[in-house]
Amino acid sequence: MKGEFEFIESIRSMFPAPEGVEGIGDDCAIIPQQEGWETLVSTDMLVEGSHFLMDDITPYQLGWKAAASNFSDIAAMGGAPVGSFLALALPHDLPVGWEEEFLKGYRDISEEYGFPLLGGDTTSSKDRVCICVTVLGKTPSGRSVRRSGAKDGDLVCVTGFLGDSAAGLAAILHGYERDEDVKYLIDKHYLPHPRVREGQALAAWPGVHSMMDISDGIGSDLHHIMEESQVGARVDLSEIPLSKQLRSFCSRYGLDPYEFAAAGGEDYELLFTIDPEAEPDLELPHTVIGTITDGPELEWDGSEKDYMGFRHF
Repeated sequence: MKGEFEFIESIRSMFPAPEGVEGIGDDCAIIPQQEGWETLVSTDMLVEGSHFLMDDITPYQLGWKAAASNFSDIAAMGGAPVGSFLALALPHDLPVGWEEEFLKGYRDISEEYGFPLLGGDTTSSKDRVCICVTVLGKTPSGRSVRRSGAKDGDLVCVTGFLGDSAAGLAAILHGYERDEDVKYLIDKHYLPHPRVREGQALAAWPGVHSMMDISDGIGSDLHHIMEESQVGARVDLSEIPLSKQLRSFCSRYGLDPYEFAAAGGEDYELLFTIDPEAEPDLELPHTVIGTITDGPELEWDGSEKDYMGFRHF
């Protein structure tokens, strides 16, 4: 592994600052402020053994995923990219070239979504990799979409398919044969694509009242919207969008696809509520899965099971 200052210099060469911004090289990054805009800030931490398995995930995939989970937080509020900060604690016995591959994954997704790396920190770790990412975004003043705006009668909608990432994780943990379907699911877990552009489009659409990203499964994440908005919700399980790969995987192994789709996490799709009169004209691909009620319960049509979703504690 490279020495600290050599490593930092290699990071600096891989992530040049955009014009008008002073990034890596001083004690702080300098970001010009813009009148009429709000700044969005989110921080996330990934710890080896708790959030990823070093003997399965490649360093490239880990670099990509560490950034993706944070970029998704900006998408959740309809934000545009500003930049990110990366802090790494690395043990000395990493394989040669590990950190370069990690940075390539981080760089590739950063370039795809327009989040320049502007700074961070590096330190040593006794025996585990720890990654902390802080990400910055921006929205026009008053246009950030919060969890607290859902209204009785709103339609509950999601982008994309749900459950693929959780099924991919299950395949990893239980050692299922990695055929074409399973490889697809594992890629969804390791190389997610946050809905940054879709989030901005939804924030600009009249009638979108609340939004968040799906990181812990809708059984958990929809509860956050309900609590912040002081409403209830009803979800029709049969309307939850499932990929053909997830259906095939679950059919083969006798698993419940809705357990992955409703209670799984890390899809990094968007969950939003919208006025029913505004939804038919929404051109962004999405699926209506339920409605907001006057509360306070979350009801599941099609099952007596309560899909709780992931809890961190």
